[in-house]
This record gives sequence, structure tokens and C-alpha cells, in this order.
Amino acid sequence: MKLTKLQLTKHHGLGNDFLIAVSPERSLDLTDAIAWCDRRRGIGADGLIELRPLSAKISESPAIWAMTLWNSDGSLAEVSGNGLRCVGQALLMREAATATDPSTGLAAAGSGSYLIRTAGGLRQVDVQADRRAGTDQVRVDMGAATETSDQSEQWADLGLVVTKQIGVSIGNPHLVALVEHPESQDLNTIGPIIEADFAQGINVHLIRVDNPTSITLRVWERGAGVTQACGSGACAAAWAAKQWGLVEDKVTVRMSGGYAEVEVGQESVFLTGPATFVGTVILDG
Repeated sequence: MKLTKLQLTKHHGLGNDFLIAVSPERSLDLTDAIAWCDRRRGIGADGLIELRPLSAKISESPAIWAMTLWNSDGSLAEVSGNGLRCVGQALLMREAATATDPSTGLAAAGSGSYLIRTAGGLRQVDVQADRRAGTDQVRVDMGAATETSDQSEQWADLGLVVTKQIGVSIGNPHLVALVEHPESQDLNTIGPIIEADFAQGINVHLIRVDNPTSITLRVWERGAGVTQACGSGACAAAWAAKQWGLVEDKVTVRMSGGYAEVEVGQESVFLTGPATFVGTVILDG
């Protein structure tokens, strides 16, 4: 039997890494995600993304792509801010593959805009290419954030003093908790216990407000565990802090993998940060 060749590109947003397949010859599934995302027996990643075209670019309208995202444990995720930034980079790289600067032989610098249909709704991704170290700057319209009824009563049992907590949906579920020292907490213990309170799981975020324009965030991601960054979580955390009256509209969110900028608008939350290309993998699929 002839095997299908599959091409994946690997990218990361502040250390939150993804394998991306653009229009693969066969449909992918959870078994692919589990196998390829394994950091010892596979390629290694926090998630696997499959992209399929829905419409081509027409005049000034961006191309529309459908995104399916599996976490590393094979579960499906509605949306990912870091994943969307990586998607933007992957799509721009695909467009630029035959457009090179003759003086350097490198892909020509440029920009691109894409509409991505996710399970959490339509998201616009705007990419500004930057040749330095394969890192581009990407801005994502993450849509509206809303408060949910999600709360946990287990913080005290875990020895954690939580000043405030709030459930936030930004297409996927988050629980944001305000604590004094998020960087010193054992999220490998806290995360799964808190997540188990919720039938559909939840992303758990511990935050500290450093000043009116900066917060520190530690992340436990549903389906992936402790990650170095979470784009949708950064948006949820900034929005929560804004609702509490602790920060301004524009906030720098500092995470283990680096920082992203979040702007809390009237109707949408905007996420801006880097996407870095790691490499290309060819598989017999």
C-alpha cells in the first residue's frame, strides 16, 4: 500500500507550540494528535492544527480557512490565541514560498490577513512578517469575552489564597484567579484538581496584577497541562483584571514563555504577539 506523504510545519507562540497541516491529503484525527504531539515518541507539541480552505482571497477580503485543533491528549479545543498566531505565520509562509528576495534568497517580507473559522467562532488574523529568527508579529481579533458562572471552592483546600476569581468565555472556557505569587504555585497539582470540577474541563489561570498596564500569568491548559503561554488565557486574564478595575484597556501579559499585548475593546479583545517558525516535518502518513 502506498503511504501518503504529509507535511507539517512546527511553530510556537511564546513557547506554546503547534504542529500545523495546511490542506493535508487525508483528514487528520485525534490519534494523529496523540502520536505526533508526544514529546518522547513523536515530534512534540502542545497541539495539532489542521487547516482547510473555505474561500480564496477576493479583492480586499481575506481568505477564509477552517481550523481544527486537537490538544496533545487528543481532545478538541474550540480556539487558541497562540495557535491562531501560528496559523497566521504558516499561511503567510505558504503564500511566500515562491516569492523570494533575489538579493538574499530569503522569503520576501510582507503581510497577510486571514479569517479563520474555529469551533469558537470566526477570528481575524493579521500577520506582519519579520525575517529575524523566523519570528513574525501577529494580531488576532479574539472576539468578545463574557463572564460565566464557573467558580471553584477548592482553592483553600489547596493552600492557595485567592482574592478574586471569575469564569470567562472567549470561545473557550477559562477560570481566572487573582493570587499573590502565581510563579511559586505548583500548577501540576493545582491545575488538574481545579479542572476536574468542570464536566467539560477548563483552562486554569493564576494571575497577579503588577501595575495598571501589566499582569503576570501562570497557565494550566485543558488537554495540554502546564504550558509556557496561553493566548486566549492572556485575553481572559486581561479582561478579568479590567472588569475588576485593576488595569487599563491595554495590558502586557507576562508568562513563562514571554509576553503578549492584550487590548480590551468594547466588542472584542485583541491579542498581539510573536509567532516563531521551528521547522518542517515530512511524514509517511
